[in-house]
Amino acid sequence: APFSDLDLLFLLPNERTPYFESLIEYLLYMLWDLGLKVGHSSRSVDECMRQAQADTTIRTAMLEARWLWGDQELYKTFRKRFRTEIKGQVVDFVESKLAERDARHERMGDTRYVLEPNIKEGKGGLRDLHTLFWICRSLFGVSEMGELVSMGVLTRQDATRFAKAQNFMWTVRCHLHYLTGRPEERLTFDLQPAIARRMGYTDHAGARDVERFMRHYFLTAKDVGDLTRIVCAVLEEQHKRKPRFSLPSFTFWKREVDGFVIEGGRLNVSDPEAFSNTPLKLIKLFHAAHTHGIDIHPRALQLVTQNLGKLARLREDPEANRLFIDILTSKANPMLALRSLNESGVFGRFIPDFGRVVAQMQYDMYHVYTTDEHTIRAIGVLHSLEDGSMAEDAPLTSKVIHQIQSRRALYVAVLLHDIAKGRGGDHCELGAKVALKLGKRFGLSAEETETVSWLVEHHLLMTRTAFKRDIDDFATVDHFVRIVQSPERLRLLLILTCADIRAVSTVSWTGWKASLLRNLYMRAEEAMSGGEAAPSRLQRIEAAKDALRAVLADQPKEEVEAHMARGYPSYWLAFDTAAHERHAHLVMDAEKAGRSLTVDTRFDPARAATVVTVYTNDHPGLFSQIAGAIALAGESVVDAKIVTMANGMALDTFWIQGHTVGKPLASTKMKKITETIGEALSGRIQPVVEFKKPRSALPSRTHVFKVPPRVIVDNSASNTHTVVEVNGRDRPGLLFALTLALTRLGLQISSAQISTFGERVVDVFYVKDVFGMKVDHPGKLRDIRKGMLEALGDPSGSASADPPPPLPPPPIPKRRPRALGGKPVGG
Repeated sequence: APFSDLDLLFLLPNERTPYFESLIEYLLYMLWDLGLKVGHSSRSVDECMRQAQADTTIRTAMLEARWLWGDQELYKTFRKRFRTEIKGQVVDFVESKLAERDARHERMGDTRYVLEPNIKEGKGGLRDLHTLFWICRSLFGVSEMGELVSMGVLTRQDATRFAKAQNFMWTVRCHLHYLTGRPEERLTFDLQPAIARRMGYTDHAGARDVERFMRHYFLTAKDVGDLTRIVCAVLEEQHKRKPRFSLPSFTFWKREVDGFVIEGGRLNVSDPEAFSNTPLKLIKLFHAAHTHGIDIHPRALQLVTQNLGKLARLREDPEANRLFIDILTSKANPMLALRSLNESGVFGRFIPDFGRVVAQMQYDMYHVYTTDEHTIRAIGVLHSLEDGSMAEDAPLTSKVIHQIQSRRALYVAVLLHDIAKGRGGDHCELGAKVALKLGKRFGLSAEETETVSWLVEHHLLMTRTAFKRDIDDFATVDHFVRIVQSPERLRLLLILTCADIRAVSTVSWTGWKASLLRNLYMRAEEAMSGGEAAPSRLQRIEAAKDALRAVLADQPKEEVEAHMARGYPSYWLAFDTAAHERHAHLVMDAEKAGRSLTVDTRFDPARAATVVTVYTNDHPGLFSQIAGAIALAGESVVDAKIVTMANGMALDTFWIQGHTVGKPLASTKMKKITETIGEALSGRIQPVVEFKKPRSALPSRTHVFKVPPRVIVDNSASNTHTVVEVNGRDRPGLLFALTLALTRLGLQISSAQISTFGERVVDVFYVKDVFGMKVDHPGKLRDIRKGMLEALGDPSGSASADPPPPLPPPPIPKRRPRALGGKPVGG
């Protein structure tokens, strides 16, 4: 590769002489002056043999040594002695290279499906291809993988896959080096689009060029894994290599399981034509392995790959579909079995709709895994919820999952919830149609099929409602309940939503999100049972006041009643009794002391967020100033409620989630937030000025992500407020800019919902005009949209500009002396 190092061996007929050293030094200086990075060594043949036996790295370098120039007879002597003297250590060498590969995978994350894969060291990358070649060269003495076809080790198709994978990976690596001007091995966000264009990928319906390129990368990495399994199977058969997995104890005496033989503790077929003669065995193999907890033999997996074409006739076979659904809904965790089905190619061939999302990447910072991997992980989460292992993190969902009647429909809905991604339309609606088609094929009843289709169509309903709407607003819950309709669907939707979010990434599920979903679930359940309609609004307000009076029984009665008079009706419905009690103490203490500003910070374990409560004189733009101050303190707001009291004071509450999700902010951070809010409200600092100042920051690789700005103004989502939803690219101070724009438009902000999905932010504001009414004038609505787009930084609504071109290659380094000797390093 252009900026890779060169590994040179200067092979000497005997010990070093001044002539040889001067010659080597002259050659090295010449190469260094050319700007090349050289890893070199100078050894005699005897030294090469000794060091190859002692060091695996040196042995690996010598294994693929190629003659460049010089005495060919000396090179032939070296090759002959290497083959004869090192041959006895072949099995140990193979084991060490596979162990080295496993350790490298563990270090790199042990998954092919990462956002920014390492083309050289990552799982399924070039180093894995190198390892395969080194193993085969060591075992069979081949100079290229195509020679293994005549030996019966690989099929011609396998050899072609290896050549294609190697060509693709090398092409990508060369582009990486040329683009960056350095030995860059990571496919970072900012480089992926440029390489996709260079390699000729174009946009297709529902998929961008970069997504198609990355899908090709992931499929190629998967091919590398398939080839590794094939070579390992040959190793076990021809060299009596021990299996790489522990053996289930009962298999020592059991010789056959469900029509499959057991070899080395793993399932295999006795007849190479078994799958060709009985295609149903392609599904039975995985069903038996999952049912009995036995690994599948690599040779059987190789035969599966060779017979994938037979799966087309099984798609409508009732028994094949029954076996598949049995795996999916098994009481044992189906995640490993489904991943094995996917890795082998059976999953995508048996269910072509799933095959369309295999290795499909979503080019954003929110989705960490490809669509197929995300789906399989979601099913694993579903099983964990059911067996109780997630009861501590998701207690409500872990309880509700045992109350559902439609367990089979739930598992199928999780399987199909993203099945229609990348088809150029709303994947929820398109997926619902796919579910109707597959439900009958899977053997589901008409009722189960309808339930699956509904769940797929509305699988984002709960997140959109909980994260983008004020669930304290009756209209929000009423609209949600009208769509869901039944308690059973509500339970199913909660479970599906939880599994979906948790399978996005290891940090996607937070206590904050859990609390929002829990509150929405409880309110919807109450409404469905008639609880919301029973007590009137006035009765609920009085009940809230009575509850507060009870917990403040030890306070002077006149102070308590004075506080009761400060709250408007909406305030008593917006918080629970615990919050009312905290507010009461804060407000009464502030009034006694005559303070014009009180800032209280505390950690709320129920929502896994830090709560900042501000009690001060109300004035236009107060929300914006506080939001700006919090942003200047380096923190992010995830939710906010704004309350104006009857005495003209504001009681504003902000929930902040720190960089360590679910953990309280450090005391120094809380102190900084309090001080910055005080400085902003006193005028000592002005957020609007501070955010205009240039900020020194390293350029981000994420600038390539484009989020077209969008503003939605909705007057039907709330009975009392106009709802303004803003979608755009996140940046420091964005919430301040948006709230400042709303203030300048003369709007009062009552509450805000802030959600961040990777690089994309969705902020929702509940606003009223200066008279406390909804905004319904067409001209004013146009002004809101225009003002919000300007605050997002792009009033035209177009996507952000393309990233700047990469820096040119660095200049050729000046000559510098370097010591001779040393061992070669990996290229």
